Amino acid sequence: MVLETERLHLRPWMETDAEDLYRYASDPQVGPAAGWPPHTSVDNSREIIRDVLSAPGTFAVVLKATGEVIGSVGIMRAGGGTASMKEDEAEIGYWIGRPFWGQGLIPEAVRAVQRCCFEELGCRRLWCGYYEGNEKSRRVQEKCGFVPHHTQENVPCKHLDECRTEHFTTLTREAWEAARV
Repeated sequence: MVLETERLHLRPWMETDAEDLYRYASDPQVGPAAGWPPHTSVDNSREIIRDVLSAPGTFAVVLKATGEVIGSVGIMRAGGGTASMKEDEAEIGYWIGRPFWGQGLIPEAVRAVQRCCFEELGCRRLWCGYYEGNEKSRRVQEKCGFVPHHTQENVPCKHLDECRTEHFTTLTREAWEAARV
């Protein structure tokens, strides 16, 4: 599946994206905020594409203007995310390289994924989460219509071997439809 926005192509990851992925995922300000360690090499990024990012519903965020992969956005179904979900719900996760922060690109990508979840996958509710202190992620969720739902303390962050406080937000199909009018 490929999704398109004004400035972005959202498409499945390919192993040839490893250099772009490493360029941005090796930044210590990117991964740890989202709960994963910085990538250590292009080979490490290639391995992560094969083992993690090749999952169904995970998209490389590609700038139309340059063809460069600058981030990732994904849809996780019941059992695949950190939120407790029902079968007709999904969780959205995302990250973007630091040079692209503050340009509205990830909200643009998230809105495309929301549309896919509600219109094509038949979801009735979407979830998103962010760790305590990740204000950029919180703002993306606000801009995309997600509202606070609950907070969990001592959530295991398995890739960093630590526990964190995670805030969960939600968006119902009804609220999404009402906001589009």
